[in-house]
Amino acid sequence: MSTFVVKPTVLLVAAGIGLGAASTAWSAESLQDVLKRRGLSQQDVLAAAKTYVPTGKRDEFVVFSSGGQSGQVIVYGIPSMRILKYIGVFTPEPWQGYGFDEESKMVLRGGRIDGRDMTWGDTHHPAISETNGQYDGQFLFINDKANPRIAVLDLRDFETKQIVVNPIYKSEHGGAFVTTNTEYVFEAAQYPAPLENQKFYPLEEMNDKYRGGMTYWKFDRKEGRINVKESFSVELPPYWQDLSDAGKGPSEGWSFTNSFCSERYVGGIEKGRPPYEAGCSAKDTDYLHVINWKKAVELVAAGKAKTINNHKVLPIDVAVKEGILFLVPEPKSPHGVDVTPDGKLIIVAGKLDTHVSVFSFEKIMAAIKAGKFESKDPYGIPIIGMKDALDKQVQLGLGPLHTQYDSKPCIAYTSLYVDSQVAKWDYCQGKVLDKLSVHYNIGHLMTMEGDTVSPKGRYLVALNKLAIDRFVPVGPLHPQNHQLIDISNDKMQLLYDMPLPLGEPHYAVAIEAAKLKPAVRYKVGTDSRTGLLSPDYVRAGEEVTTKTGNKIVVKGTLIRSHFTPETIEAEVGDEITLHLTNLERAQDETHGFTVSTYNVHASLEPGKTVTVKFKADKEGVYPYYCTEFCSALHLEMMGYLLVKPKGWKPTKTAAVAQAVYTEADYKATLKKVADTQAVIDSVVGFITSVNYKDFPDVVAMVEDATDQLGKIPEAKAKAEAAAAKKDWDQANLWAEQIWQYQVKAADLGLRAKTYLEQNNAKKVQ
Repeated sequence: MSTFVVKPTVLLVAAGIGLGAASTAWSAESLQDVLKRRGLSQQDVLAAAKTYVPTGKRDEFVVFSSGGQSGQVIVYGIPSMRILKYIGVFTPEPWQGYGFDEESKMVLRGGRIDGRDMTWGDTHHPAISETNGQYDGQFLFINDKANPRIAVLDLRDFETKQIVVNPIYKSEHGGAFVTTNTEYVFEAAQYPAPLENQKFYPLEEMNDKYRGGMTYWKFDRKEGRINVKESFSVELPPYWQDLSDAGKGPSEGWSFTNSFCSERYVGGIEKGRPPYEAGCSAKDTDYLHVINWKKAVELVAAGKAKTINNHKVLPIDVAVKEGILFLVPEPKSPHGVDVTPDGKLIIVAGKLDTHVSVFSFEKIMAAIKAGKFESKDPYGIPIIGMKDALDKQVQLGLGPLHTQYDSKPCIAYTSLYVDSQVAKWDYCQGKVLDKLSVHYNIGHLMTMEGDTVSPKGRYLVALNKLAIDRFVPVGPLHPQNHQLIDISNDKMQLLYDMPLPLGEPHYAVAIEAAKLKPAVRYKVGTDSRTGLLSPDYVRAGEEVTTKTGNKIVVKGTLIRSHFTPETIEAEVGDEITLHLTNLERAQDETHGFTVSTYNVHASLEPGKTVTVKFKADKEGVYPYYCTEFCSALHLEMMGYLLVKPKGWKPTKTAAVAQAVYTEADYKATLKKVADTQAVIDSVVGFITSVNYKDFPDVVAMVEDATDQLGKIPEAKAKAEAAAAKKDWDQANLWAEQIWQYQVKAADLGLRAKTYLEQNNAKKVQ
């Protein structure tokens, strides 16, 4: 028992001496000394104080950022800018076992295109599910520009549940965006192409055979999945559709989508033609697409759509005839159309203009009602005059792109790419209020819940395209730079630079942390990708290995600090399927699983069941182990895969190699068990003397500790039975197992005790 109590005490005493010495050293240096030594100003200290989240405390907001070429999502907190998680979406992510276990492989297979696995993705625009125009924190959607796909992530566990492939696009940029009650998730095509799959037409037939489009994916909130059969698209001209936004309030039921290259130019620099960048910016304006999506739903239900690649598509002529599709000229090469929180105005910025254009939804509706159109485009779509739709234009600077809103009425923020600035302006009065330089060449920007009906203000993040000299050099490929800005006052203040070294994040969304209610454990046996109980999960004592022909099926469990089974025997050529269940109930007690040199991995959060399959195609001895540090005996959490040659037979029977124990060893172990129990009783006495039931995290720890202690009677019976037979080896080993259960329970109990002390638990009668 001395090894259980005395050594930690000695370590703590030693640490205390070091801490005292260090405290003396710290106290010798004042804040002014630190400012001088590090060359910091009072403004620097103020910025640090605004972003600092004390140890043990949590951020106010959570950001979901696209991961660009990584194909993933990045999660971080505000104001601390601490990275919290990478979420595997379109590409495998080893830590989470995403793309390695069979359940997540099934999700990724949903994103196959033309029978081919897509091993990379280019995530661009995330969107959080909404209820009545407010973020509800239930789901996240994100697109893949490179391979036109949309993914659904469930924010109850921050995992990807579904990937759907757009059946008619070859690329898309303008996704994902949601309607105000998440009835639909929509995405726009980017580069026009024939809508028929694997169909060739020469570029000379661009105007006739190539098309753009707007897809409305029907979302089933109850199932947490996109319903592909009830989804549809609206055919659009071969303009290059870009970003979108959904109407709110008075504009509810409408969607608005930018476009560029309305010239429909075809480049060919290798043939002596000017490049696309010249031909696609020749006109002064492009087109804002205004679509009545609610009426489009009715038209599809009425059978007005045609079918392309097993997908319903409303043709342009039908959309025009039924009065659901209109165009409004907008500043050329726009990148962002943003509906104001009240739904009355639509703000568009053109990268090649110095102005932002504020369009009036009321004026657009008046023009439609009056049939007042200045012309039609080559495809017969009515064009509303720009002046007839404009509320105002405001000159902001060079390269305006994207706009987000403040909690204060009429206040907006727009990124200025060429100027490398953020402009704060009043869209009601049409005047600039402030500008702040960022570093460098800002693309998108994001305010807290800034595209909802109730933005929260306070902070803004500038998603800059270049970092250049802002961080320690790490080679020619630089990290991206997300800069945090305080917008709570009249003047903006730059607070923090955060390097992001995972792809090029394009856009991000931020939600109040309190709205997120993720689980900390699954119900035992859950297939996390479906949310259902796996038919192959087992509990402790139910583990089983079966072999039928050359197929081996293992239904096993993991718990600190062992696998069951600890030995898997196979012959060369056997196909092995492992269904593994993490039996832990304690928060953050994740286990991992891998088999040496077989390129398999799984991550098992508490309660989760995963399936791993591989072929034992080589003779040998292969350790498997837990890849997630889980306990003091983590390194002992392992087993062996024994792959024997076909037809191998043992030449002699040998006893399992093991240590030899005596009766004295057994009694010493029993003494250790008794001493440990005294510690546990003391901790239990403290926990039950305070209001621990008011702390859910502590209740979970107590439940898990109780579960560990509940395993002791069976081990105790085995130890006593072996002792009765004077089998001191088995008696001592089972007594040691009792102690292992105690150690795990004590670890949880001490954590619970510390938590209660730090959170001022109160004594109870």
